[in-house]
Amino acid sequence: MKAFGTEHYGQVAYVNFESNQTMRQVFEQDFDTERLLMALQIETGIKINSSDTLLILDEIQESKGALTSLKYFQENAPSYHVIAAGSLLGVALHQETSFPVGKVEFMDLYPLDLEEFLDALGEESLNRLLHTHQWDMVKPFAQKLKDLLKHYFFIGGMPEAVQTFIDTKDLVLVRSVQTRIMEAYQQDFSKHAPFDIVPRIRMVWNAIPAQLSKENKKFIYGQVKKGARAKDFEMALAWLVDCGLVHQVNRVSKAGIPLKAYQDFGAFKLFLLDIGLLGAMVDLDAKTILEGNQFFEEFKGAISEQFVLQQLVALGLEPAYWSADSATAELDFIIQVKGEIIPIEVKAEENLKAKSLKVFVEKYKTVTNIRTSLSDYRKEDWLINIPLYGIHTIV
Repeated sequence: MKAFGTEHYGQVAYVNFESNQTMRQVFEQDFDTERLLMALQIETGIKINSSDTLLILDEIQESKGALTSLKYFQENAPSYHVIAAGSLLGVALHQETSFPVGKVEFMDLYPLDLEEFLDALGEESLNRLLHTHQWDMVKPFAQKLKDLLKHYFFIGGMPEAVQTFIDTKDLVLVRSVQTRIMEAYQQDFSKHAPFDIVPRIRMVWNAIPAQLSKENKKFIYGQVKKGARAKDFEMALAWLVDCGLVHQVNRVSKAGIPLKAYQDFGAFKLFLLDIGLLGAMVDLDAKTILEGNQFFEEFKGAISEQFVLQQLVALGLEPAYWSADSATAELDFIIQVKGEIIPIEVKAEENLKAKSLKVFVEKYKTVTNIRTSLSDYRKEDWLINIPLYGIHTIV
């Protein structure tokens, strides 16, 4: 946000409500925008004007008054440019906070996807080539792209982890950054969540890698705690989803449009927000990912699905998954793009069998069918194989 303000505005006035008790008190009094602007000028030392100043209200969830004030800035001082941000903003909006519905434009920020990761590493030309879909030209660079993909599997898209790799090329330091981020999330559980659900939040959070390592990745409450049922953990799950730490991918009962109308909220898969953090969570070392290891084979499927999910979410899509009622076939992801249902089967290796995808296509007669794997691009009569490193170019 600061970099954006520096680039596009003459000056930036920044306030962090988590560390600034004075400003929390100022925003709890009333919502007189002139008084608030004056207080912000005094606190930041910047003469705030509407023509060239960006006002940043960071960690705004720490101040209910600041959240409410957005309505009055929009109504009484609409010429001022205000960005509000909060790492747990989704949680704050469910805690009896008066929020200016219809007065604020939302924007979700995700970890870097592979495209942004490649750009950050100076590989913009490779990115441009991938987006041309000239796969014959891409093929000579396939091994380089696979190597970069494996680095992304380890580093992930958390900005500090990526920047640490760019600055140091030290994967040990990258892992230390990821570990610190994970520890900060654990502290957030205790700090921000209702006291009585904190243990259950930790249990759900810690269960995700084991659930993803199963062949059937449907989330099973009984594997979180013996005898557990959905009602025991629904609040904990909602908290993790609301604050953006996990992605819930629901099962659909059929491939109909709109896809959301056929979601089964009782059957779902859970993924973390970032593939690098998933690796850190299970202490997956860089050598295992970059060079391969026979003990890694089973979990490789989980890593590949997490990767594809992360790329789809970054594209603004809301993927679901499908399984046959007889449980004889399960398809990793289904997306809806411009009125078309597109199934996606994920393969961790260059294995080109796609049994579940074939079952799905025969049942629903879908036109565009995607298998994504480490193999090169290949178009067949009924499916397209897209390399994992090109999945972000599908829309």
